[in-house]
Amino acid sequence: MSTQRRRVPPGRVGRLWLDRHLATAQRGADLLERKLRLLLDRERAERQAAADAGSAWREELAHADTWLMRGLLLGGEQALAQSVPADRARVGVEWAALMGVHHPAAVTWTAPVRSPAEPTPPNTALAHAETAYRAAVHAAAEYAAHQAAAELLAAEAQRVRHRVRALRRHWIPQLRHELALLELALEESEHEEAVRRRWAASRGAM
Repeated sequence: MSTQRRRVPPGRVGRLWLDRHLATAQRGADLLERKLRLLLDRERAERQAAADAGSAWREELAHADTWLMRGLLLGGEQALAQSVPADRARVGVEWAALMGVHHPAAVTWTAPVRSPAEPTPPNTALAHAETAYRAAVHAAAEYAAHQAAAELLAAEAQRVRHRVRALRRHWIPQLRHELALLELALEESEHEEAVRRRWAASRGAM
């Protein structure tokens, strides 16, 4: 507190200084609270999207495992090895920014391509398993992207929340206290000046 007093200019200049800094602090707190609301809204949306993608991932994975077991019973492990394409799936992540927070915004998915020379799954069960596993991998990528976005947004929201708390609970009350003390000092000074003037006027009239 004493450090803050030493920084404040004396007199009416100090009152203007405090008024300006108080207005800036209040405006900053309002803007940060708006940012916090936007971050929390997006975080909730990302967590819901992650929950939906996670459910789809687990459902497709269980579905694929069921078809895989059927396919193995029909054709054996050799049939599975022969039907796996040499190409691999490719996943890309597109990034966006919200209030300065860079986070995953979308997932691009490219399924593996089987060349004409490669054999296709020898039975229907393995074909269904392949389709389901591709959907599961896609859903897993979506889940990971939404979950990462939610965590990044939550971390920034926590930082903003701390800054708002510091402004609302410490900096703004400190400025108001300093302003009240300075205004009281100015009132006392003006009152003393008025008394001196009246005394001087009464002395001059004698």
